[in-house]
Amino acid sequence: MLSAVDLLYRRRADLIGDGTIGDYVALHWFEWNGGALRLTVTGQNICEQLKAESRESQGQ
Repeated sequence: MLSAVDLLYRRRADLIGDGTIGDYVALHWFEWNGGALRLTVTGQNICEQLKAESRESQGQ
């Protein structure tokens, strides 16, 4: 998820697989808006949770 979001922010969504995009849209983590793919509030929350978990596991 975090790598896909990184690609999205770098405006390289073309490098994210179609199946992955479809999955994230179905989960309401990404959404199509006027032909542009963007991260939803839910997606932002998931990213923050993943980042926090990553920090915790590195600290142990």
